[in-house]
Amino acid sequence: MDIKDVIKSRRSIRKYKKNPIDISKIVEILKFAIWAPSAHNSIPYYFLIIEDLQVKLELITKMAEEYENDLEKDQIEETSRKEIIKDSINKFTSAPIILIPCLSMERMHKYPDKKRQNAEYTMAIQSVSAAIQNILLVSYEYGFGCCWYCAPLFCQDTVRKVLDIPATHDPQAIITVGYPDETPSPPPRIEIKKITFRNKWGQQI
Repeated sequence: MDIKDVIKSRRSIRKYKKNPIDISKIVEILKFAIWAPSAHNSIPYYFLIIEDLQVKLELITKMAEEYENDLEKDQIEETSRKEIIKDSINKFTSAPIILIPCLSMERMHKYPDKKRQNAEYTMAIQSVSAAIQNILLVSYEYGFGCCWYCAPLFCQDTVRKVLDIPATHDPQAIITVGYPDETPSPPPRIEIKKITFRNKWGQQI
């Protein structure tokens, strides 16, 4: 499939068939993830593949508890909170595979000042994001559907604790993977001329 077709026809999939997935296929996909550009070619991340239902349930349940606490702080009514949490648990646990990309600074440059060190961390985040994009595109070419969720950013300590992730590694996302059980319509896209300038900000292309 042409790369342009892959990019334009890929969709975020939230409903999956129950068909199991061979882990070797996921490993093959991750081999393409590390070909994404990364700062200093450092590949500042690790991947955790979760297929065990009990591990998924423990993780998502603990994350949901923290999410519900946040919803309560936001003064979301209890019935609505329960529905939101139920839907959240179902969409994660129904996926045959979930992937947790974790950012690590161990191979990034070290600086004595906060400004440059913060820039390094941002570069690592960008590197993880590029790898995730490769995962989504290659998964689609392999016939899988995926959805990229940023939920772990709101409860990193919880994710670390459940999955025994070292304190030095920051969970960045949950990527659900499975055979699609839905065909979403293409979402609208903004006109490129509305978000692109030429030479200086505000000068139209």
